[in-house]
Amino acid sequence: MFLINGHEQDTLPANDRATQFGDGCFTTARIADGNVCLLEAHIQRLQLACERLLIPFKQWAELQREMIDMAKGNSRGVLKVIISRGAGGRGYSGASCLNPTRILSVSAYPAHYDLWRRDGISLALSPVHLGRNPLLAGIKHLNRLEQVLIRTHLEQSDADEALVLDSEGLITECCAANLMWRQGSDVFTPKIDQAGVNGIMRQFCLQHLAHSGFRVVEVHAGVESLLTADEVVVCNALMPVVPVRAYGQLQWSSRELYSFLAPLCEQTK
Repeated sequence: MFLINGHEQDTLPANDRATQFGDGCFTTARIADGNVCLLEAHIQRLQLACERLLIPFKQWAELQREMIDMAKGNSRGVLKVIISRGAGGRGYSGASCLNPTRILSVSAYPAHYDLWRRDGISLALSPVHLGRNPLLAGIKHLNRLEQVLIRTHLEQSDADEALVLDSEGLITECCAANLMWRQGSDVFTPKIDQAGVNGIMRQFCLQHLAHSGFRVVEVHAGVESLLTADEVVVCNALMPVVPVRAYGQLQWSSRELYSFLAPLCEQTK
C-alpha cells in the first residue's frame, strides 16, 4: 500500500525530483504491535535531512498522523517514508518546486532477520567505496547508487552483509546497517562525519551505551582494527541488532555487547 500526499496511489509525476535527481530523503521504520518504533527519532531524522537538503517540507503533524495510521493493524512490518522536493522543471534548480511530495508505504518484515539474530552473520569486504561528502554525511538521502552497487556485489558472494569502507579506506558502515566492535569494555564505531548514514538504531545504541559500563569511542579506523575485536555487531531500525560471527578468517563467538543491546532494542516498540 502506498500513500502519496494523503491519497492511496502508486504513481508519481515523471518530473518529480525524486525520479529526476534523487532529490529527497527517506527513513525506514519497524512496525511492532501496530506501532511505529522510535517514531519521534524517525521524524527528527527526516527534519534534519530536509533542513540539510533545503527542502521546505512543513506538513510534519500530518505526516506523523499518517505514519501512525498506516502502522495500525500491522503486528509486524516495515514503514518507509520518502520526502522529495516535489515536481518541478527540467534543470537542477528546484526554485519552482513549492510543494514537496511525501510517500508512505508498508511492506512485510524481513523474515531472515530472525535467523540472523539467532545464528549471527558473516561479512565480506565490499569493492565499492563510499565517496566522502561532509554535507551529505549522516543523512539518508535518496541517492543510493553506491548501496545498489554494494548490494549487487554482495549478492555475488556467500556473505550476509558487506563491510563498507570510504574512499580513504576507513570503515564506514555495512550495506544496510551500522557497525560496532567491542574490545574489552570499549565499544568502537565509525565516526559518520565524512560518509555513511547515522542510523536511528546506531543513535539509540550509542545513547544507552553512554550510560552503561561500556565506553563508546567514535573512530576513523581501518579494517585492521577488527583484528583485535572481541565482538562485532551490526544494527539498523529493522534488525534491530545482530551479532557478526565471521569476517574472512576472523570469527567471533562472544555476545556480551549483543546481549546488552538486544533487550533494549526490543523495548523500542
